[in-house]
Amino acid sequence: MTDSTSTQASPFTEISETGTGRPVLLLHGGGGPFTVALLAQHLGETTYVIAPTHPGFNGTTRDESLTNVRSLADAYAHYLIEHDLRDVIVVGSSVGGWLAAELALGSAADRLAGIVIINGLGTEVEGHPIRDISKMTPAEFAPFSFHDPSNLRLPPPTPEGLAIAQGNGASLARLTTDASADPARLAAIHTPTLVIWGASDRIVDTDYGRAYAAAIPGAEFALIPDAGHLPYLENAPAVFAAVDPWVAAH
Repeated sequence: MTDSTSTQASPFTEISETGTGRPVLLLHGGGGPFTVALLAQHLGETTYVIAPTHPGFNGTTRDESLTNVRSLADAYAHYLIEHDLRDVIVVGSSVGGWLAAELALGSAADRLAGIVIINGLGTEVEGHPIRDISKMTPAEFAPFSFHDPSNLRLPPPTPEGLAIAQGNGASLARLTTDASADPARLAAIHTPTLVIWGASDRIVDTDYGRAYAAAIPGAEFALIPDAGHLPYLENAPAVFAAVDPWVAAH
């Protein structure tokens, strides 16, 4: 771990850290940080996991200067530089995968050892549009997100929980207004890349995932059966079997 002192105020007010070893920056998707808790726990067994909450998610304060994914990725690049983190593996789920790709195109790309994109967003594939879930409740988007929607186990709704879900949706919509990014930009990524895809995802389908991987030079692609948009929640053994040796090799 490094000294967290920075000359610039950080927009990240919630950062969970676990484990020791080489750094892994774990970036959640639109559902908030709890959606990657299982990944954090697993990766923390062998690495030092840094799992921030994106500003505006999970009840945190929105940073008005962060208006899209590119600006949020720049803030994460600044965090890596200010904390002098190197040999970093970035693991991103959903919009977190888009952030991982943007980090590999930004000012901290030379600090990355690799990126893992799990059912990521952030490009445009003809004939395979991204389903907009920003205004859906968890119960509404479960049929599109899960191979088996009963795998989404939610606590009883509370006013606080509903407010957090609505805030997450609003923050996601704000960040992804330019979701149809130029696919040609992905060709400029030279960081080793693993793309993991849940085969039953109906937010971004398998052909979208294959095209995403094909657009990044040298990227590897792993299809996870019996799993949807968050494949580690439905078929964790298959996801870990793909991730663990790849992270160790990079």
